[in-house]
Amino acid sequence: MPPSPFRRILAGLIVFVSICVVASFGYVREGWTVGDAFYMVVITIFGVGYGEVHPVETTSLRVLTILVIVFGYGAAIYTVGGFMQFLIDGELHSAFRSRKVSQGIAKLRDHTILCGYGRMGSIVANELKERGHPFLVIDENEARVAEAHDAGMLAMIGNATEEETLREAGIEHAKSLATMLPDDALNAFICVTVRDLNRSVEVVSRGESQSAEKRLRRCGADHVVMAAAIGAKRATQLLVHPSAESLLKSDDATHQLKDELSMIGLQMDELQIGRTSVLVGKNLQDIEVRGNRGFLIVAVRSVDGTVDMNPSGSRTLAAGDKVIVVGHRDDLAELCSAHTLKRQQITYRGATLS
Repeated sequence: MPPSPFRRILAGLIVFVSICVVASFGYVREGWTVGDAFYMVVITIFGVGYGEVHPVETTSLRVLTILVIVFGYGAAIYTVGGFMQFLIDGELHSAFRSRKVSQGIAKLRDHTILCGYGRMGSIVANELKERGHPFLVIDENEARVAEAHDAGMLAMIGNATEEETLREAGIEHAKSLATMLPDDALNAFICVTVRDLNRSVEVVSRGESQSAEKRLRRCGADHVVMAAAIGAKRATQLLVHPSAESLLKSDDATHQLKDELSMIGLQMDELQIGRTSVLVGKNLQDIEVRGNRGFLIVAVRSVDGTVDMNPSGSRTLAAGDKVIVVGHRDDLAELCSAHTLKRQQITYRGATLS
C-alpha cells in the first residue's frame, strides 16, 4: 500500500533536513565556516546558479557536491510530490463525492427531503436510515454534511429556502419533506416554497413556540412537531410510569410504542399487585382476559427490578410485582373494577383499588 500524502511529506522533510545537516558538516570538515557551508548546500540543492562560495577543487568536495545535488533534489521532489498528492487526492475525493451524490439524488423516488442536520435533524435521519426509508439531507453547514456522508447518508450542501436547491433535491418526485431548522421563520418559508413546487408532498415542520404552530400550518405544513412539548411529555412519563418506561428502554424497537398506541385508542400501563391481593402466589393466567375486548400482558417487573418479557401464564405472582399491560382504556378500567369486586388491591394509574 502506498504511503499516505501526510507521511510522504513528513518523510521527505526529515530526509531533506538530514541531507542539509550532513552536507553542511561535510563542508565544515573541509575548512569552511558554518554559514558558508549551509549557504553552499542551499544554492546547490535549489540550483540558484550563484557562484561557488569557495573553489571546489578537491575530489572530496566535488563528490560531496554531487551527492548534495542528487540526494537533495530527490528529497525535495519527493516532498513536493507528497504535497501535490495531498491536494489532488482531496480534490478528486470531493469531485467523486459530488458525482456520487448527484447520481444518488437522480435515482431517488418517493423519498423524504430532510432540511437541517442539527440535533433534531440528525435524530430523524438516523431513524429513517434504520427503517430503510430513502431520504436526502440538506444543510448549509459543510461540516454537518460531511458528518452525514460519514454516517453513510445521502446529503448535499444547500439552502433549503431556495427553489433551485429543492429542485436539485428532487422535490417533484419526493413523497415527504421534513424541515427541522431551529428557526420558525425559516421553516415557514420552506413550507411556502415547497407548496409552490409540489402540492402533493407531505410536509412535517419543527416548531419552537406554541404560537408558531398555526402559522406553520397556514404556510403549508401538514404536521407540526413541537420539540419542547415532546420533551415535556417524555419527562412526565418517566415520573408517572417509571416501570413502563424502563420496559420500553430495554427494547429499541418499542421506544415509541406508547405514542403510537394512543393514536389508535390503546394505552400501555402497569398494574401493581398489592400485598393483600388474593393474586399473590397465583399464576399470571388468573388475571389474563381473552376475547374481543381484552388486553395483552406484555411483561412483568419483579420487586428486584428484573423484567420478564412475554411471560408465560404459569408465572407465579408475588406482592409488589408490576404487570405491564396493553389494552383499550375502557378494558383496563373494567379489569380493575372486576378485581375490585373480588376485593383485590391493584394499583391502576397510581390509585389503589380494594
